Amino acid sequence: MIANTIRACFPPAAKVVADKAEEINKLNVFPVPDGDTGTNMSLTLGTVVSEVEALPKDATMADVAHAITHGSLMGARGNSGVITSQILRGVAEGLAEAKGPDATTADIAAALRNGVKVSFKAVRKPVAGTILTVVKDVSAKADEIARTKATVDEMLEALVVEAYESVARTPDLLPVLKENGVVDSGAFGIATFFEAFVNAYEGKAGELTEFKTTVDAKADVASVVDIEINDDWEGSQFRYCTEFLFHADSASFDEQDCLGYLASQGDCELLVGTNPDYKIHVHTNRPDHVLRHMLHRGQIYNVFVHNMDLEAQERTDKVRADKEGASAGKHAAPRKELGFVAVAAGSGEAEILTSLGVDVVVSGGQTMNPSTADILDAIEKANANNVIVLPDNGNIRMASEAAVSAVEDCKAAVVPTKTVPQAFSAMFVVDPEGSLEDNVAEMTEAIAGVRDGEVTTAVRDSQAADGSPIHAGDVMGIEGGEITVVGSDVQRVTLDLIAKMQEDEEGDTITLLAGSDMDDEAFEALQTAIEEAQPDLEIDAHRGEQPLYPVVFSIE
Repeated sequence: MIANTIRACFPPAAKVVADKAEEINKLNVFPVPDGDTGTNMSLTLGTVVSEVEALPKDATMADVAHAITHGSLMGARGNSGVITSQILRGVAEGLAEAKGPDATTADIAAALRNGVKVSFKAVRKPVAGTILTVVKDVSAKADEIARTKATVDEMLEALVVEAYESVARTPDLLPVLKENGVVDSGAFGIATFFEAFVNAYEGKAGELTEFKTTVDAKADVASVVDIEINDDWEGSQFRYCTEFLFHADSASFDEQDCLGYLASQGDCELLVGTNPDYKIHVHTNRPDHVLRHMLHRGQIYNVFVHNMDLEAQERTDKVRADKEGASAGKHAAPRKELGFVAVAAGSGEAEILTSLGVDVVVSGGQTMNPSTADILDAIEKANANNVIVLPDNGNIRMASEAAVSAVEDCKAAVVPTKTVPQAFSAMFVVDPEGSLEDNVAEMTEAIAGVRDGEVTTAVRDSQAADGSPIHAGDVMGIEGGEITVVGSDVQRVTLDLIAKMQEDEEGDTITLLAGSDMDDEAFEALQTAIEEAQPDLEIDAHRGEQPLYPVVFSIE
């Protein structure tokens, strides 16, 4: 049965993509380094696997199609993941329309046509030379083969060849790919998945196909791939890849109006799903504006905000390391005795942490919590015998502890920092010659004397710690996780919060981080106001560039 075939072949195919995720990531140059294409596709496919494997043994193809549609929508990450989810949805729904117990070449061709239809509908401005082009080319080849007497096996092998040949053509369609010496990463990812799926169908799960035409097609891909360091990438007009799940409050929710608003806030806007449940994706400089707008129209959850500037630099660093290692003929760098992993939401925060000795900075924070797998991967990248993790957010502590407990090839521990300024203080007391246990103890003691404040804007009605009302749009001052100051002006609320904290316990130094929402002029004005109001408080000011929180500070 078709359902049984999909259930048997999908998991091993998803695993192959996961295994090759890093290879796919390094190709990523267009439209912008939007997260990690390989990682995002892998996460999307992994969620589908979980949903499909949870089905009862007698599940029909319609049940499988629903699981694929729901799983890929819920798990879609990044531009590539969302588009992949729509390709999977279209093909699965197409196969559910097959009349017989087994798929014919005509059924496969029809399913691929539906995959093209659904995926192209999801993208407002389809670009030639991307994942969409590969799906379109494979579908056209399927239509051609379906008119012959070819068997299903012959068709599938020919479609794998077409997928890789289409990937090899992507640089001819998209100049930025040719300039950087790469094929499209999403296109390569979908071809990899399709090849692995066909292998599983032919009883070679996890293997690479070896029939000659596919080898030739891969050679065509390899001949145009020499991954560039790409130091001259100037960045996108928009910094934050913002994505979340959305549940509409009304049956009359206007999808086109929503897409129009997203387009006004950035680019690469996607809205997929059916009322009331949607996946939303957009590249923007103001994720807070997007989230606030959508909160007035329904409920949002599973929010991820990725700093694409940081991801671009990470890609460059990885490629440079690979090239330098290859040219020098060296193996991986020797392991350090002590390494550090920290979580940060802003590029400025990440730069400071790195300057203080943090080996790997994981992008994340409030509303964009990294997963246990993300932190575990960072621990491994630290390449040390002992690794200390600084979660820098109370919501990330459990994931950090889970990652530490899952480590196999080193010792690891968590210093329970709740904010990035706490991490700064913890790193100041590190003893490079000390043991893991002694450093954890010293760093934990250091953060106990750090008091933190955060200033942000309310996105819904609520109440402060004293029970006073808070309205959407109010500026809130947060101390130790509690809202203690409410006002209408960021500077005024910041000054009032500092004054309150100084009255409770006087400190000598304030570390001040400006968020992406606060420009330099406003930041300088804030520093001047603090100097006037708190003349005995020494100010250590930096650009943190964290989203959603225009001011984050600590007093010691």
